[in-house]
Amino acid sequence: MASYTKKDVRTSIRHLAPAWFAANMGTGSISILFANYPYGNTTLPMQALSTVFFFLNLFLFVALTTASAYRYLRYPDIWRLMIHHPVQSLFLGCFPMGAATLISVASGVLYTDFGFGGTPFLYFLWACWWLDSAISAACVFWLVHIMFTRHQHDIQKMTSLWLLPVVTFIVASATGGALLKPLHAVNPYHAHITLAVSLVMVAIGISLALMILTLYLLRLIVHGLPEGASILSVFIPLGPTGQSGYSILLIAQAAPTIFPFAGSESRFLGSAEMGQIVFGVCVCTSLVLWSLATMWLVFALVGLSSTLRRTQKGFPFKVPFWGMIFPNGVYANLTIQLYRVLDVEFFRVWGAMYAAATLCLWVVVFGKTVAMVRHGYVFEAPCLEGIDLGTNIALAESSRRVVEQMAQETEDAAARKR
Repeated sequence: MASYTKKDVRTSIRHLAPAWFAANMGTGSISILFANYPYGNTTLPMQALSTVFFFLNLFLFVALTTASAYRYLRYPDIWRLMIHHPVQSLFLGCFPMGAATLISVASGVLYTDFGFGGTPFLYFLWACWWLDSAISAACVFWLVHIMFTRHQHDIQKMTSLWLLPVVTFIVASATGGALLKPLHAVNPYHAHITLAVSLVMVAIGISLALMILTLYLLRLIVHGLPEGASILSVFIPLGPTGQSGYSILLIAQAAPTIFPFAGSESRFLGSAEMGQIVFGVCVCTSLVLWSLATMWLVFALVGLSSTLRRTQKGFPFKVPFWGMIFPNGVYANLTIQLYRVLDVEFFRVWGAMYAAATLCLWVVVFGKTVAMVRHGYVFEAPCLEGIDLGTNIALAESSRRVVEQMAQETEDAAARKR
């Protein structure tokens, strides 16, 4: 039986790890699934459900961002401890990815379906996308650099969490893809810029992701499956493969509208046939990526089944359980989008079934989270709980100050009670 430690509000905020933004990613993917569902997605009830999940996700994002800002302003040394933690720091990528789901749904449902806000709202979303892309770039280049220079890694301890910093570019590119058609209707030049930036981001993101996935496959072959609850991370490879395929497919659907570029003398950009050529290449690429995602899904299901058979006590519920929802959600989205492009009934049925299963998973994880948040059971920051500080003197000093500050606040709280 798992044991949990009860925490008050202040302690819970101190332990609000970046992994909590995975709840944003998961909830956002469910909102997108309702908007994209292959049966009745244009009906008012489905649009309303997508909107409800959007506002729930918006509330979670604002609450988590506010609490995180307070955490790092109130305890500035926690930032250094977290950045030097080889696992917790990787979850920083969840922040821009959670925000990207909000932009995607706002563009597709609020602006396109309901006509909310008009052109000013569209450009507000476009500005948010640029900011999100900049934060994603920081995750890709700065966090990966931190992995190079500050973290100590072992291939035996490697998990698919290494993918989190680089997937941010892929998610941002998908959001750019969702903005292409609305932007093109208002200003084709702005749509062209968005297309170019989205293509660069998805190219960098999927290239890095495939390199890391190759290492991860080697780790699985040589050292076996991750131990304990870490087995849940086997679903994460569905994220970069599924989301990159979805991003490229969105670009494919917009290509016949965007090409040729008006006034361009380029034989490439100005060609009347280029829209269909780009469409065909992107669809084929997305189908290949869907196949890779399906391969990783099979590996994940077989691996999880094998681990569950060997495990007698089960896994204690923790925030990283949310990490299962987004990868499965984007795989379902890619499957449904392939149906819309190829008109193959298999993708429609399989996508609908998988989307429903992902929704059920979200309900279970969300219900468990709500039940445990009240007493602070799920707030745990490994970077504050006995990590090996090695010989880094500055890091050790940061840890000492955090411990002293936490101890002083505990004493003050006890004194007030007396």
